[in-house]
Amino acid sequence: MATATKNNVSENNLLEAQPRTSGNKNDARRVRRDGKLPAVLYGAGKDALPVSLDPRQVSRILHSQTGHNTIFDLALNGGERTKAMIVDWQYEPIKGSLLHIDLKRIAIDQKLKVAVPIVLKGEAAGVKQQGGILEQIFREVEIECLPSDIPSSIEADVSELVFGMVLRVSDLPHDPKLKFLSDPNQPVAHIITVKEEVAATPEAVAADATATPAEPEVIKKGKQEVEGEEGAAPAAEKPEKAEKAEKKEKK
Repeated sequence: MATATKNNVSENNLLEAQPRTSGNKNDARRVRRDGKLPAVLYGAGKDALPVSLDPRQVSRILHSQTGHNTIFDLALNGGERTKAMIVDWQYEPIKGSLLHIDLKRIAIDQKLKVAVPIVLKGEAAGVKQQGGILEQIFREVEIECLPSDIPSSIEADVSELVFGMVLRVSDLPHDPKLKFLSDPNQPVAHIITVKEEVAATPEAVAADATATPAEPEVIKKGKQEVEGEEGAAPAAEKPEKAEKAEKKEKK
């Protein structure tokens, strides 16, 4: 029902980094004014290293098919190279330009945890035949695997999905190389229906407009209180009671 799209470690992706002095926000602003992107490289048991990068190279990686899960060669000051990946990034809210990123050193022989996007494929029977709407609830699944086994995405076939069926994480492919960390019962997608409001007919609107409104309960209570008040005129006797009283008098 689902397949994993392979994501090979790219040998061609190269990101050049220059060490920089770690400081306050003013230092980061100076780096950005020079047309560079401030970043921090950490991991592999080594001390964190502040670096500056070419924002165009970073943007190219983030917008590639494998996105932030791309593993690339990081060249430090044109010399030492290490495998790395982008683990966090920040954008400027108004202009949308990159402000800062975090890089992590990657050991090819050590497993790591990553979030992989779930891509739905096919036209669901619940949409095509039953007129429903396909709703994707869960868009990323967390997995653990070696860097070379990270898939760029996990494709789930929803062509057989109908009303009453739910695609769950447990329905995604369980390649022995991939360990799923997300809850296996987590719903991924299902078919929903949208209830339409029935418009009132002109006849129904006219009937509502001419209907006599019911007497408020407050007014009824008011009448009862008046009848029971001291000095109020007693209610007229019922005809049956008056007739019985008249017969007694005759006797």
